[in-house]
Amino acid sequence: MADGSAIEWTDATWNPVTGCTQITAGCDNCYAKRFSERFRGVPGHPFENGFDLTLRPERVRQPLMWRRSRMIFVNSMSDLFHKEVPRKFIDEVFQTMEEAHWHTFQVLTKRSSLMRDYLKSRYAGGIAPDHIWLGVSVEDAKARSRIEHLREAPASVRFLSIEPLIGPVGHIDLAGIHWVIVGGESGPGARPIEVEWVREIQRQCEEQGVAFFFKQWGGIRPKTGGRELDGREWNEMPEPVAA
Repeated sequence: MADGSAIEWTDATWNPVTGCTQITAGCDNCYAKRFSERFRGVPGHPFENGFDLTLRPERVRQPLMWRRSRMIFVNSMSDLFHKEVPRKFIDEVFQTMEEAHWHTFQVLTKRSSLMRDYLKSRYAGGIAPDHIWLGVSVEDAKARSRIEHLREAPASVRFLSIEPLIGPVGHIDLAGIHWVIVGGESGPGARPIEVEWVREIQRQCEEQGVAFFFKQWGGIRPKTGGRELDGREWNEMPEPVAA
């Protein structure tokens, strides 16, 4: 668990699972994989096994030890809804989040249908607590189906992470969505982002009354291009709203 984060939209990260597998074009230049693989084979290092999917049961209860409230990005180095993460382990992660109600947890996945189905089962007839925010990654128009899966999930706060934005998203129905984060790709081989792609998303957020957060233009380093869009920074955050 990292108390402090360079990610502009969160305060800390918590990784009860690390490692993942690539399933979409948005994964092609995964920063977590690039970082993890640097340490493959280093005896005793947390990433001795590189980016292989790894459960970290010793970390599951960590947020309960942090008494000061934080916004916590869950599994910045993995995907909680990877098909090889056992249901029982996901249950334990959610149990911790439910108990640690003084924090706000941000759960982000590309496995949108698996998250939807899990939430429908766990909160049958109800809704996830409003301090557990549920989100999906959307990198271009091809990934928009994940938004519908998210809309079908019994979540109090739903968000989109449109990062890395690698192509135009086009028209998006933001009904039931409370927050949209947009960012360009960073690191070696970063794919370019077009300003009009970002403007199109920002306009739709404004028209549909959804909070908009612009994280970065990206480039060889995350901060290379700065964070301003049309002369200002966009740091809007959602308010918990019942679905």
